[in-house]
Amino acid sequence: MHRTRSTALLVTAFATAVTATGTACAAPAPVAAGPLTHAHTAGRVTKAGQYTWPGVYFEGRFRGTGVGIVLNDPANDYDVQVDGRTTATLVTPGSTTYRVEGLDDGEHRVRVVKRTESPWQAGQFGGFVAAEGGKVLPRPRARTRQIEFVGDSLTAGYGNMSAGRDCSATGGVARNTNTDLSFGALTARALDADYQVNAFSGLGVVRNYDGHSAGTSYRTYYDRALLNVEGDVWRNPGTWRPEVVVVGLGTNDFSTPVKPGEPWTPESLVTEYKAAYQGFLGKLRTRYGPATTIVVGVPEATGTFADAARQVVEDLGDARVRYWNYADPALDRLGCDWHFSARDHRLIADKLRDYLAGLSLRW
Repeated sequence: MHRTRSTALLVTAFATAVTATGTACAAPAPVAAGPLTHAHTAGRVTKAGQYTWPGVYFEGRFRGTGVGIVLNDPANDYDVQVDGRTTATLVTPGSTTYRVEGLDDGEHRVRVVKRTESPWQAGQFGGFVAAEGGKVLPRPRARTRQIEFVGDSLTAGYGNMSAGRDCSATGGVARNTNTDLSFGALTARALDADYQVNAFSGLGVVRNYDGHSAGTSYRTYYDRALLNVEGDVWRNPGTWRPEVVVVGLGTNDFSTPVKPGEPWTPESLVTEYKAAYQGFLGKLRTRYGPATTIVVGVPEATGTFADAARQVVEDLGDARVRYWNYADPALDRLGCDWHFSARDHRLIADKLRDYLAGLSLRW
């Protein structure tokens, strides 16, 4: 079901921009202040405006007839939204200032969101710039609710926009992925919550898809802001304190059989998975404190993965670590390579909102 990291993510980049109401300029306009001075983001973004995780978004306010968005990213795709409407999709824009023009002269909101995964290369946001005669306004306030989503390709929205499981003829995985329409992003926006989607395709708790990249796992990368920088550590500015963390890790550990030469038997893999997953959930508990609810999600009704994850939660004995099985025969898995389709992500978001509504959340 899951490709390896090299085949799932190393896709051909097209240095073009698909636009609806704007233009792309060849070089970025200078930004007087830091890139986040007038932009709100909840993602793992460095002070210089760099990031690698999918779904990172930047929100701003401006007055006038247009706004410029400064980007430097030859690897990712972005959606640009103005006043709640998507006005453009930027395909691997490179170093550019994309300009939204022709708006009514007044106050507007702008949002730019990273649709795709690029663990091998950082993108960079350079800030918002006003159109002639206009002004970039103070950034929007942060939302009072926060949710973090931790997982693999199913959480990232891998191939969710594809019309079929073989998406090679329609641009491959990257052109058919939109993390902004993943179940996590949909759930958070429905609940008016800021969010992070810290998802990495192909990785498991101890074993990656088909045994690739031996010696690494999702846990190797979780602490990073820049996934492509070994040893990097994201510095929480003190504002990220999610009330809910939804974790979905394990599909890649168990979806392919253990091969000769790998350091596990099927039985020892389960044992190591459970110990490592307990340790990872404990790390989240220590990081975010006793008030945070941790939801361990599993998309399979039965089987090794479902049984092991359920046992992890039971053995922890923490009332705020909950087991959520969202398997549903209605899921069609018509996204690229048998991943969730856009319809599936909407169904899962509905199920997750209902599940969270039944918990005693402190928000």
